Amino acid sequence: MKKIAILGPESTGKSELAEKLAKFYDVPWVPEYARRYVEKLKREYTFEDVCEIARVQIMEEDRFAGHLGPEFVFFDTDLIITKVWFEYCYHKIPDFVQQRLDESYFDAYLLCYPDLPWMPDPVRENGDKRMFFFDWYKKEIENTRKPYFVISGINEQRLNNAISALHTLQKK
Repeated sequence: MKKIAILGPESTGKSELAEKLAKFYDVPWVPEYARRYVEKLKREYTFEDVCEIARVQIMEEDRFAGHLGPEFVFFDTDLIITKVWFEYCYHKIPDFVQQRLDESYFDAYLLCYPDLPWMPDPVRENGDKRMFFFDWYKKEIENTRKPYFVISGINEQRLNNAISALHTLQKK
């Protein structure tokens, strides 16, 4: 089983892409925990909140460790996004986050390009910095030395581009 992380700036269709890919391949997908967590807060999130989000992300990933099941499992985010958020907001990264990233959990990444319109909601921030974060995520993914594909396109074209990228990955 190949574990595929779907990354990208906010409002680039990560969740929708993860769900559509899981349906297309009839495999599991893991929704982003951070969104659910922050939506429930009645205050601004803190460093400790982001640590809790990272811990749950790791637990969600570990549910699939050593699985021989379906060909793919899709994850709607990865600790790379959490690491960048720690750096961007707090200028420090907890050791456990970096240690987990150093373990290279994922087999490949789909990086969503910010070519979709910004869709504001109460949890999203930094709509004007999507290219900034896209470039940062790309650099972090490249540091993993794992295969990655930039996914662009509107509506079904985005899904088709992701399927094509995964087909390329299957041939390797």
